[in-house]
Amino acid sequence: MTDRPPMGIRLLKALGKEPDWAAMSADDLAAFSAAENRKRASRLARLVTGRPDRGAVIRWDEVRLPDRVVEVRVYRPERGERLPLVLHVHGGGFVGTAVQCDWANSHVAARVPAVVVSVEHRLLAPGTTIREAADDAWDVLRHITGHPEEWDVDPTRTAVFGESAGGLMAALVAIRARDTGLRLRAQVLVNPALDLTDAAHEYDSATRHADCPTLTAEQMRLFRRLAAPTGARELSPLHADHLGGLPLALVVVPTIDPVADHGRRYTARLRASGVPADLTEHPGATHAFLSMPGVVPQAKVARAEIAAFLRDHLQGPESAPDRSRRAGAWSRR
Repeated sequence: MTDRPPMGIRLLKALGKEPDWAAMSADDLAAFSAAENRKRASRLARLVTGRPDRGAVIRWDEVRLPDRVVEVRVYRPERGERLPLVLHVHGGGFVGTAVQCDWANSHVAARVPAVVVSVEHRLLAPGTTIREAADDAWDVLRHITGHPEEWDVDPTRTAVFGESAGGLMAALVAIRARDTGLRLRAQVLVNPALDLTDAAHEYDSATRHADCPTLTAEQMRLFRRLAAPTGARELSPLHADHLGGLPLALVVVPTIDPVADHGRRYTARLRASGVPADLTEHPGATHAFLSMPGVVPQAKVARAEIAAFLRDHLQGPESAPDRSRRAGAWSRR
């Protein structure tokens, strides 16, 4: 197993300038987030983030909720009606946009096929925690599954899919869906950050990869400080009291990632709770690799795994083997 990042990642790191995360003010953070998101949404960024699959139509839309409007980016295949729904939550925490995930989401939409709805959730900032961001994802999911005819989806075939901080939010949404009786078929968590407690920095992966070029220890500290300033355990899926009854899971872990052990341990906890969970690891890939296919070749393999997993569990009626499969019986580890 290699711990050397791909050449493209190393070049991007060498060309960039690392902000002083510890000294960043609220105004500095807002300016940084706006500038970074403009960059990620630019045409030039496609060299890193990849070109969308031509088999899916992409458009912005709005979900009008009683107290606010949430923007969503919708990926719809050119064929099919009443398709499965995949609710996607992008990563980044205090920065990020659904546009950076066009490559993977359009491929999933075209290849499953399914309607993928990516939530342009509130970004972390002073006064905006992971709870508010996760509320955006949850409220969008509840609205769409409650109005399936408007979105032309089949609410009985629904999955959640999240990356990094979005993986945390997707896991929280899956727990909330279980607790309220909203049935999900599956969850996909890609390099998820699942522990917001002080223990987040004590994992072996956090120590070994503290200087990961796409997620450093200093970025993690800022993320935690913004995400849960008044209490972290109840917002950390890894510390949830009960994981039984959750939808079967695919957890995707790049090995050069300070939060790699979050995904590994969550998989183990899901299995121990009787939830079928598949863990796939990608040696040499860095955190956030799925949204960087232009510089991380392992992204293509992960994208294919995700599409195949969702295709298996979203097409057609839920089969008896899916409901009774032993936890961990089909893992590739």
